[in-house]
Amino acid sequence: MRCPYCGHHDLKVVDSRDSEVGEAIRRRRECLNCGQRFTTYERIEAVPFYVIKKDGRREDFDPQKLVMGLRKATEKRDISQEKLRAIVDEIEADLRRSGRVEIPSQEIGEMVMDKLRELDEVAYIRFASVYREFMDLQQVKREIEQVLSARRH
Repeated sequence: MRCPYCGHHDLKVVDSRDSEVGEAIRRRRECLNCGQRFTTYERIEAVPFYVIKKDGRREDFDPQKLVMGLRKATEKRDISQEKLRAIVDEIEADLRRSGRVEIPSQEIGEMVMDKLRELDEVAYIRFASVYREFMDLQQVKREIEQVLSARRH
């Protein structure tokens, strides 16, 4: 590792601790050449996994795609970006714990809908209408009725 300020290789670790989410080790380092301090994070290299699309194509799992879909579904709703990021992190962690290398996109979509249903019913309906490709208002109505029915129970 090199100092980001002077490029020198001689560094010392001043402080080391777990990051807030416990997924990395945060280290404060000091350059022995220029004296500047900086922070580095050390984390386990995650094994990549793939999403199997409806048409059979495989693509790398991209958490940003989930974030973008959630942002669209929650647009103009009072939902923080932190909550959306937490949903994505939970889903990614669940997928990694499954130990599978290939996950069908339908399964990921269902996981997103489960999380949205708990978080915000309007966002859930928005996401479901795109994800399930509703073709008419009857399909939307049925989905809304299911949400309302589940709320009563």
